[in-house]
Amino acid sequence: MYGSGSARRRSKPHPAYNAVIRRFHLQKVLEMPEMTGAEALRRSLEAEGVDTVFALPGVQIMAAFDALHDSQAIRLVSTRHEQTTAYMADGYARVARKPGVALVVPGPGALNASAAIGTAYASSSPVLLISGQIPSGSLGKGEGQLHEVTEQLDIFKPIVKWNTRVTSVAEIPGAIHEAFRQMTTGRPRPVEVEIPPDILAAVGDVEILETELYPVQQPPADQVALAAEALAQSARPAIVIGGGTLRADAGDEVAEIAEMLEAPIVATPEGKGVVSADHPQFVGVHFAQVGVSGELLNDSDVILVAGTRFMVPGFVAKEGQTIIKIDVDQAELDKPHGTNIAIKADAKAGLAAIAEALRGRSVNKTGRARGSRAAAYAAKLRESLDSVAPDQVAWVNAIREATEDNAVIISGMTNIGYWSHIAYDVREGGEFITSGYFGNLGFSFPTALGAKIAAGNRGVVAICGDGGFMYSPQELATAKQYGINLVVLVFDNGAFGASRWDQEQRYGDREIGTEFFNPDWDTLAAAFGIPSKGVDTPDELKVALRDALSADEPTLIHIHLPIMAPPFQLAD
Repeated sequence: MYGSGSARRRSKPHPAYNAVIRRFHLQKVLEMPEMTGAEALRRSLEAEGVDTVFALPGVQIMAAFDALHDSQAIRLVSTRHEQTTAYMADGYARVARKPGVALVVPGPGALNASAAIGTAYASSSPVLLISGQIPSGSLGKGEGQLHEVTEQLDIFKPIVKWNTRVTSVAEIPGAIHEAFRQMTTGRPRPVEVEIPPDILAAVGDVEILETELYPVQQPPADQVALAAEALAQSARPAIVIGGGTLRADAGDEVAEIAEMLEAPIVATPEGKGVVSADHPQFVGVHFAQVGVSGELLNDSDVILVAGTRFMVPGFVAKEGQTIIKIDVDQAELDKPHGTNIAIKADAKAGLAAIAEALRGRSVNKTGRARGSRAAAYAAKLRESLDSVAPDQVAWVNAIREATEDNAVIISGMTNIGYWSHIAYDVREGGEFITSGYFGNLGFSFPTALGAKIAAGNRGVVAICGDGGFMYSPQELATAKQYGINLVVLVFDNGAFGASRWDQEQRYGDREIGTEFFNPDWDTLAAAFGIPSKGVDTPDELKVALRDALSADEPTLIHIHLPIMAPPFQLAD
């Protein structure tokens, strides 16, 4: 059963994220003159260290399924919808800190997976989608082959970092190897590899390539020196961190710089957990219109930004401010955020270099008492939350109090999920997973399944709305079949809540198309052999969630709520 076994700490980052690593075993490691394309695919995945593939079968990829039957290293998890294969691969990748792999048929299978691949792209998550294809001799001929989509590669280009189609058995190892290079260098994002069925079935001469470890992007020394000087002279510095710092495992570097400068830290939702929420310099999260980040940053003279797109509500860089931005993606550095010092680098490498440079400088502390700015803004944020959303915060607090610090929370597109972005405190060892700017309804439950497979003994909780959960209730069967003992919270308000709130507030309460009929949740769960429980208060949720997290099976907890304001639609 997934989740059983001894307790363990958070998985270490994939070696490609380490600041200083060595390159080894560059090319051929095995000479295998003849094998099928499917066997070449399986052995290539094994060589890259893949231990789990999320898949849904179909005629064009059955040779790949058959090859995986012989693998001693890879477990195959079969889902009930192709979208779930890629969501599970994404959740797995984020917790395991290495690429996740999904395998689907072409056409409808690949298109079903595309929403999840788009989420991985928006969230900079390394997911490999292996898509089947129609027979290679029929490509481009418009014959109406089963699952045929003209130029399927082009459909994926806007939501993947790289993709390719192989045309021979011999090309498969190189394509898989390049896919992993793309995912583990620079900005990690999804990739797609297409393999026609005749290529999977054909026999050819093949050379399997062993995995590589790649050095991360190091910062330019001159820009580091400028950044350190600006920070050392700052009277009111601040730090903004995002998902790039989490993937780079840069928490120690962020904390050291914040402590040296007495600088408040603001995180994006994707950057939660980089620094523990109980760190004295941590203020909280900026999200939608709620929070103090805009005010804090407007009151800062030098702002260090690392691993984030830097979309802070209420803040526009003004004259006299210095913005230092560290990002591995040049496109993010080129965006017009008023950046004065742009440092193209891995977040950990860039922050480590700045920390080292600061150690040799005298830091300006004139007019600043240690921790006072951070503590004041943190208190103000909490007061704001308690004032504008006391009911929502009470539910989020119940989840927080019921979970261990190392728990994995997957926040769905639902009211309590939105508020958890701001109100759920992630402490050392914890994880907080969102769908980023893609904002997929239906994201949290299937993503949590993959996260739990990677999380081992750590608790995993999916925060779902009734609308979002009903995108994939059939995956309760996957949870039951594979013993994936996560906890699913379904917050039931009988509507697509944010849209219903919008109708109430902006359209004269003219409801159309936002309310719906829900199943009896206990009957639904029982149909899959899964225990469930309904609760009515935050205190009841706290008890039920603690019990569910200690169980050795998946559990569904349902909570009835009224329509409430999401943070991005607060009434003026």
